[in-house]
Amino acid sequence: MAKIQSVRGTHDIVGAAAAGHRNVVEVARNCAHRYAFGDIDTPIFEFTPVFARTMGEGSDVVRKEMYTFTDRGGEDITLRPEFTAGICRAFISGGMQQDLPLKFFAHGPAFRYERPQKGRLRQFHQIDAEILGVKEPGADIEIIALGAEILHDLGVLDRCVLDLNTLGDHDSRQAYREALVTYFSDHRDRLSEDSVDRLDRNPLRILDSKDEGDRAIINDAPLMADYLNPASQDFFATVCEGLNVLGIACNLNQRLVRGLDYYTHTAFEFVTDALGAQGAVIAGGRYDGLIEMLGGPATPGIGWAGGIERLAMLALHMPQPDRPIALVPLGITAEPMALRLCHALRRDGFMVDMGFRGDISRRLKRANKLNARAALILGDDEIAKGMITLRDLDDGSQQDVALDAVAAHLRKLVT
Repeated sequence: MAKIQSVRGTHDIVGAAAAGHRNVVEVARNCAHRYAFGDIDTPIFEFTPVFARTMGEGSDVVRKEMYTFTDRGGEDITLRPEFTAGICRAFISGGMQQDLPLKFFAHGPAFRYERPQKGRLRQFHQIDAEILGVKEPGADIEIIALGAEILHDLGVLDRCVLDLNTLGDHDSRQAYREALVTYFSDHRDRLSEDSVDRLDRNPLRILDSKDEGDRAIINDAPLMADYLNPASQDFFATVCEGLNVLGIACNLNQRLVRGLDYYTHTAFEFVTDALGAQGAVIAGGRYDGLIEMLGGPATPGIGWAGGIERLAMLALHMPQPDRPIALVPLGITAEPMALRLCHALRRDGFMVDMGFRGDISRRLKRANKLNARAALILGDDEIAKGMITLRDLDDGSQQDVALDAVAAHLRKLVT
């Protein structure tokens, strides 16, 4: 019989990994709520066109990386490769147009079939933030500031650099696209096969190429800044000024682009080299044409996504986990009373562990393994006196306390 194991590119989140994962989500959610973002949780699968349209029918993600299947009802279904499309679909199908502007925070798993590597899996997890219905550059400033705040609260902002660029409005982008087509067409015979394929469909994507031959050609390609009209220049200047007011440093990266046509104006990434090869931990941009492409009303939007696995690896310091209280009943008589006390203490907000078997030695070994703060020992003698023995597991001291005063004594230990 074949050995049962996890699928390549997936992993079990347990122990320290689970603590790191939870820390990223909790820190991010707390920050998002301070910025007045509401929670949203969309399904992990959608009808395939939701992603195929928004990510580009000919993109590598759609052609090579999406987990797509036909369900038993004959529908084409795709496991989400990213959050934005599903949130925009929810905005349309949920009739939220009357509630604009909207600010959403989400987190959960996403799926892409690609070569597993450090911090990048086939089932991975993301935090995500989106602002819908705001055309002004203030949304760009706020969404970037939220990302910076999350990185700050995780203790990793000083190891990240904010790369920033503008794609301009539709007219500016179209002029730039034409300039790229002209330039790369002159070098068509030297481009990689993938870049030749992108030349006709999506020339901005060539700027993302990792092929060494392509990179040499890209070095002399036209720059977006030379094709910005005054309105686009003013928009980007306002974003930069706002970030400067907030003390958020940025690096102008004119090669940072988003290839699909509905992306406009601001594109950004928080990148780090602290995990080896430089890579983005939070990346996003403005997508003013996306909701309209999905069949909804013309609605501006901007957002970002961050990889939880990468952020958890980057975070060097995590909050110390809460330490439980170990409840140790001795003998059959003590079991029911210990069970009631355990229930009452949990309702009172304490983390309590009561082993299911073993003598006092075995149960106290379990308490030490759990790094318990204290042990409550309840036997026949204690029951007869209406008391319980409270042992401080840090210094070894112990005292008998009244059963109705246990919570008060424990609170002094754990605060």
